[in-house]
Amino acid sequence: MNLYSETCFECSKIITNKYSTSFSKGIKTFAKRFRYPIYAIYGFVRYADEIVDTFHGFNKAQLIAEFRQVTFEAIERKISLNPVLQSFQDVVNKYQIDNHLIDAFLTSMEMDLENTCYNNDGYKDYIYGSAEVVGLMCLKIFCEDDEQLYQKLVPKARSLGAAFQKINFLRDIKADFEERGRTYFPAIDFNKFNEQEKKLIEADIKKDFDDALEGILQLPDGAQLGVYIAYVYYLELFKKIKETPAEVIMQKRIRVSDSQKMLLYFQAYLQQKLKVIS
Repeated sequence: MNLYSETCFECSKIITNKYSTSFSKGIKTFAKRFRYPIYAIYGFVRYADEIVDTFHGFNKAQLIAEFRQVTFEAIERKISLNPVLQSFQDVVNKYQIDNHLIDAFLTSMEMDLENTCYNNDGYKDYIYGSAEVVGLMCLKIFCEDDEQLYQKLVPKARSLGAAFQKINFLRDIKADFEERGRTYFPAIDFNKFNEQEKKLIEADIKKDFDDALEGILQLPDGAQLGVYIAYVYYLELFKKIKETPAEVIMQKRIRVSDSQKMLLYFQAYLQQKLKVIS
């Protein structure tokens, strides 16, 4: 059973490495005991996201419904023949991750099958389920048995997840709007997207970032550096987006180059080790 479990975690690690080199580098900075669990979380959410975003030509509604069913069956049985679900259920049961968080995540994935625009409430619900709860799953792992610390950091983890997701929305406006017909930000016509609307979104993201940093400073040592690296990377992406005119945002995907990512990685590493995070 130990060999099977390790093999399944290695499958989740492969998925993470294939889909996100940046995220993979960040995970390597976590204490060793956190790495497999975070790979398992990433593998689970990535495959659910793939169903709704890339499985064109298949019955996506049926596939995500089946994925939901077998996910909760795996958690209840504490076993699965699906390597991704095996490693995920192992983490859920070990760290007592609330099923509500998993349900909220899958609900947001299902929302992408039908919704092409959101009102304010729908926007908040989607961000909570698609991003904030993923941060809370990770926080549950980082806090281990310290429920008091977990509850204290819940609002900060939600802010970090929200900031990341909103930046993703801005970065991916062209693909979401033109290729998928989606507009996540409420009450904004992306046929007429302008600087004023962009600045309002940016102000909202900045508030989330400021709140999140307070929480990062309170994370356990074995988790702090990896989360801070992700924070620094997204902060740099946010700066580039702020410097880019609204009309350009609508025309191309803004990104941070691999060389910049490497520089940010080492800067974040030094800042965290020297205790000068800011």
